[in-house]
Amino acid sequence: MRLLVVEDEARLARALQRGLAVEGFAVDIAYDGPQGLELARHGQYDAMILDVMLPGLSGYQLIRVLRAERNWLPVLMLSAKDGEYDQADGLDCGADDYLTKPFSYVVLLARLRALLRRGAPERPTVLSVGDLVLDPATRQVQRGDAEIILTTREYALLEYLMRRAGRVVSKVELLDHVWDAGADSAPNVVEVYIGYLRRKVGREVVETVRGAGYRVAEA
Repeated sequence: MRLLVVEDEARLARALQRGLAVEGFAVDIAYDGPQGLELARHGQYDAMILDVMLPGLSGYQLIRVLRAERNWLPVLMLSAKDGEYDQADGLDCGADDYLTKPFSYVVLLARLRALLRRGAPERPTVLSVGDLVLDPATRQVQRGDAEIILTTREYALLEYLMRRAGRVVSKVELLDHVWDAGADSAPNVVEVYIGYLRRKVGREVVETVRGAGYRVAEA
């Protein structure tokens, strides 16, 4: 397994390289953001350990660029920024896991192994179908240049459908995943909210598949 470590603190980077080599990994090091981005783009890596505060390009910026380019390299973000919002920002940018410094090397290895087991399935951070774009990090929805204002329930419904674009989703599945247990649980509430959603995003976006459910068609 080949890993990329992007870390500007040289002693830590070399310590990680030595420790991971003992575990059987081949490890390359980048000491700044631009170099890390170049290696991540063109190297054949199984995962990347990425610092947040880097010269030239931050870890947040680096991972946004990779995900925008549809590069799904598994990323474990490593940072001294330990606030809950810092961690949320890292994960929303497209990181697969976030570990704060100082860290346990045993835990780092365990999380790295978990990442490698999962592999690198496609997981875009911004959802798009045609000219309809939904950003889960900012909860903004746009169609073309126009922003669409949705209620919390409408947003949750649209996000669930867009994450399954091209697939028929039944009313029961929508009730199970978009509605709280026992709240507005009658199947016809799905039809009502689908109607609300169509009026805002366009009737052609959400298709009805008779007897089966609803589908947001892939572009």
